[in-house]
Amino acid sequence: MDRRPFLTRQQSREIDRIAIHNYCMHGLVLMENAGRGCVDLLEQLGIAGPISILCGKGNNGGDGFVMARHLAIRGHEVQVLLVPPAAELTGDAQANYEILHRAGLRIVHLAAEGGPAALPDALDYASHRCDWLVDCLLGTGATGSPRPPYDSIIEWMNAEPAKRLAIDVPSGLDCDTGRPSPTTVQATATATFVTSKIGYQQPTALPYLGEVHVIDIGIPPIILQQVADQPSEQ
Repeated sequence: MDRRPFLTRQQSREIDRIAIHNYCMHGLVLMENAGRGCVDLLEQLGIAGPISILCGKGNNGGDGFVMARHLAIRGHEVQVLLVPPAAELTGDAQANYEILHRAGLRIVHLAAEGGPAALPDALDYASHRCDWLVDCLLGTGATGSPRPPYDSIIEWMNAEPAKRLAIDVPSGLDCDTGRPSPTTVQATATATFVTSKIGYQQPTALPYLGEVHVIDIGIPPIILQQVADQPSEQ
C-alpha cells in the first residue's frame, strides 16, 4: 500500500530544491527520470498510434521534451507541439529542447504557425490520428485560469477523441485546492511526480484527473519525510 503523503505545490518545490542544492541531484537528472517514467507509464497504458506532446515553456514542457526523445528511441511516432517561441525556453527545459532540435525530431512551432488555429493541421501529420495527447502545458506552479493561447489549446484538446495524459497536473486544475478553472484538461490519466498532490483528494478534481499514477523520479525517501514533517504553506 502506498503510504506516501499528499503534498502541496510549495512542498513539491521544496523537495526539488533540497534534492538539487543539498543532495547534489542535478535538475537535468530529475527531469530525465520524470520524462522516462512517464513514457514507461504510457507504454503500460497502451500506445496504439502516434503521440502529440503539447509543451509550454517551463519544466513541465521540459518533461515533455524528454518524453518525446524516449518515445522516439522506443520506436513510437511522436511530435512536439511547442506553444511559446523556442527563444523563451530557459534552463533544463531549454537544454532538452536543444537535444530534440539537434536530433531532428518533429517539433511544430505553434507561435510561428498561427497558434491554436494550426492545431488541426499539426495533428494530421501522421497516417492516422493521434492515440494520445500529452498535456505538458502549465504544471503545478500555475494558478488561476489559463490565459490565451493556452485556454484555446485546452478546449481543443478536450474536443479531440484522443486519450489525454496530464503530466504532474491537468492544466487548469489547482493542485492545492482541487478546483478546476473554466478551461481545464480532462485527462484520461495523470502522471504526477514523487507523491500525489493534496488537491487531488477533492471531489472537484476527480472528473479531470482520470486515474492518478505516481512516478518515481529518484528522490531519496529521507527528503520526502523531511518535507512532509515540516508545516506546509498553502
